[in-house]
Amino acid sequence: MAEEVHTSATTEAPGHAPAEHAEATAFGLNAGGWVALAMLVVFAILIWKKVPAAIAKSLDGRIAAIRSQLDEAKALREEAEALRTEYEKKAKSADKEAKAMIERAHQEAEAIVAKADADAEALIERRSRMAEDKIAAEERTAIKELRAAAADISARAAARLIAERDDPAADEQLVNRTIAELGKAS
Repeated sequence: MAEEVHTSATTEAPGHAPAEHAEATAFGLNAGGWVALAMLVVFAILIWKKVPAAIAKSLDGRIAAIRSQLDEAKALREEAEALRTEYEKKAKSADKEAKAMIERAHQEAEAIVAKADADAEALIERRSRMAEDKIAAEERTAIKELRAAAADISARAAARLIAERDDPAADEQLVNRTIAELGKAS
């Protein structure tokens, strides 16, 4: 193999500035001129092929699609607000109905308690008259039946109240009051 030897020579003389080279041109245009001419040709082709109009048309289509989506979102929002308003009205109506039902239940419970009290008192009076007419043994039997009947009526009334009120504190008060009334009756 032969070794190649590269040598370079400079045209600079010591103490002198380097020599300037002339820039290459073709048809009177240097490299920057050719780049500018190429860009002008590209822009001319883009305009000739109506690329800006196509871009504008594409952007107009996108704008129309976005407007359509915004209109749809607005309609959905209005529909959701209408539904919310409707459900708020229904909730208020349901609250009013619930309060009315509770009030009716309280009134019915009070009527049941009053009727149970009246029935218990009537039963006690009737049993007392019968007991006075009988001998001592029948008197004890009559009192036991009276207590059983009063307890049954109270239990039924209490069951109704428990089912309607569903309040443990009120139920306890009712049971205590009924027991106290039965204690007074005996």
